[in-house]
Amino acid sequence: MNHREVAEQLVAKLGGKNNVISAAHCATRLRLVIEDENSIDKNGIEELEGVKGAFSSSGQFQIIFGTGTVNKVYQHFAPLVGASMDDESTNKGESHSDAAKRKMNPFARFARTLSNIFVPIIPAIVAAGMLMGLLGLMKTYNWVDPESAIFVMLDMFSSAAFIILPILIGFSAAKEFGANGYLGAVIGGIMIHPSLLNPWGLTDATPDTLDFFGFGVEMLGYQGTVIPVLLTVYIMAKVEKGLRKIVPNAIDLLVTPFITVIFTGFVALLIIGPIGRILGNGITTVLDVVYSTAGPIAGLVFGGLYSTIVLTGVHHSFHAIEAELLANVGGNYLLPIWAMANVAHGGAALAVLFKTKNKKVKGIAGPAALSAFLGITEPAIFGVNLKYRRPFIAAAIGGALGGAYVVFTNVMANGIGLTGIPQFAIVQDPLNYGIGFLIATIGAFIATLLLGWKEEK
Repeated sequence: MNHREVAEQLVAKLGGKNNVISAAHCATRLRLVIEDENSIDKNGIEELEGVKGAFSSSGQFQIIFGTGTVNKVYQHFAPLVGASMDDESTNKGESHSDAAKRKMNPFARFARTLSNIFVPIIPAIVAAGMLMGLLGLMKTYNWVDPESAIFVMLDMFSSAAFIILPILIGFSAAKEFGANGYLGAVIGGIMIHPSLLNPWGLTDATPDTLDFFGFGVEMLGYQGTVIPVLLTVYIMAKVEKGLRKIVPNAIDLLVTPFITVIFTGFVALLIIGPIGRILGNGITTVLDVVYSTAGPIAGLVFGGLYSTIVLTGVHHSFHAIEAELLANVGGNYLLPIWAMANVAHGGAALAVLFKTKNKKVKGIAGPAALSAFLGITEPAIFGVNLKYRRPFIAAAIGGALGGAYVVFTNVMANGIGLTGIPQFAIVQDPLNYGIGFLIATIGAFIATLLLGWKEEK
């Protein structure tokens, strides 16, 4: 494959250099912000060597090349459109992330903001979830004494990420909102200060109450919570940016952080924190009622619709809800449902691989199916299933069947972010998760063969 030649052809089919506002790439895709998407020759792009699919989502036109190939194409593509090699655009004077957000509608922009906040901290939550799974195995099969030093220390390691979650979110959210990340971490630290009662793992403890000018302040910490710190840091960012506009540069370093921390700290403990706690508890309570009442029907609906939600980009906002579930419920019952929807696309792509006679489609469907089983669904969704439509519907059927089963058997995960095969590391019931995995995959495979699709010549 001549990567330079592909890059040059790509620029032409995108409508020329001036039609590309910004360019970046992830592990598998080129991510482009385009001035006028009507000028794109989408069919021509999909015929280029190495291209496994192309689609528009989240304010970006995305072209799937696959792991390894996308980096090599970008090396030649970036100079042609005026983008730098650190994935930031230079031709319009703004970052790629800002350019993409500008092209989104408000709801999609909100979902993308939540995604940008939570994606950087997912590794910490995944590590904690895997440790919780290991501790569960140790306790269930009596591998070690729960009073032993190794068990106690591993228990500390597993709970640390959730105890300091407001600090992690505070830092990440402040950076996303355009504020100082360390001030965001300080606000998160205030919300889990040792003077506040730590509710993590406690059920019947009663916090003290302070009399603040006649207003009772409950001394209860926010360990493991999500929404309170998100709302508070959003206010903090507004305060900090507002102060920087009016405070002289000579005293900015002293005055701005000082006033920001004092004002936001009071707001956190007196107003936003309690409201955020009520809001977070309300969301998890509603979901818990739906989960407990509708049962497998909820899994059927959520598993069937998740792939359609992915097309809108709204699924990026689910990380916040899942983190709240981990803190309030003790497990994430949404992630196994999402996993069923994802692996179902692998089953549908496998069926296309099995039946198609088109060599290029076979070359895309095989790796796309494997990618879906590992939790990365874009190649399968946009490169195969959505392209032929009926396999996409078949994947929704498989996801619905698998989703119904994991809800019926109460499968939960100890973290967020991992689906497919990697989720075995953080799931609480690997056996029933594996059965649901097979149901979703086989169901989508059979449904794809039964529904069929229009074969390309």
